[in-house]
Amino acid sequence: MEILDANVAAEVADKLLEIQAIRLQPEKPFTWASGWKSPIYCDNRLSLSFPEVRTLIKDQLVRCIQHYFPNVEAIAGVATAGIPQGALLANELDLPFIYVRSKPKGHGMENMIEGKVVPGQKVVVVEDLVSTGGSSLKATQDLIDAGFEVLGMVAIFSYGFDIAAQNFDKANVKLICLSHYEAMLPRAVKRNYITNDALASLTEWREDPANWKK
Repeated sequence: MEILDANVAAEVADKLLEIQAIRLQPEKPFTWASGWKSPIYCDNRLSLSFPEVRTLIKDQLVRCIQHYFPNVEAIAGVATAGIPQGALLANELDLPFIYVRSKPKGHGMENMIEGKVVPGQKVVVVEDLVSTGGSSLKATQDLIDAGFEVLGMVAIFSYGFDIAAQNFDKANVKLICLSHYEAMLPRAVKRNYITNDALASLTEWREDPANWKK
């Protein structure tokens, strides 16, 4: 995983904290679907309700794509949170847009991919958040299976787990993120969202999320 720019990573993290798209509760952790206890909850869909933040994210994702994937021919969003972000990007770049469902549509054409399927077309996948990378990489594989050439993926935020990096490396998918957990922590301290004691706990979670608070 790479980030576009350290200053952008700090700015995006700051804005996500400001609008409470990122919430930190080390003393009252969230429970993920996997069963992991987590001191952080990230819902980047909230950014869509704030034009300034929405534009910042859109503009920087455009920069990502233009720099890393200049040969892109279409944008593919990952359902559901990657759909609006991907549509904004596709419109800005004047490119076709498609999106990938988590499972096939249960009626009609029973599509997994919505939009025009063009085998051989070079696509960049858009995600809002990357944790372990499982669902994100499933979407890229669905696109490959449909005949697309996946150039890589861009995302707003990543927890920066080692397992995610390993999964993306194994799948040979390049991932570029605007911001990540490491960039967010100092911004949270600066904004007095967390204490130094909480910072220690948040750092411990990042190092071993599966066993944190057990």
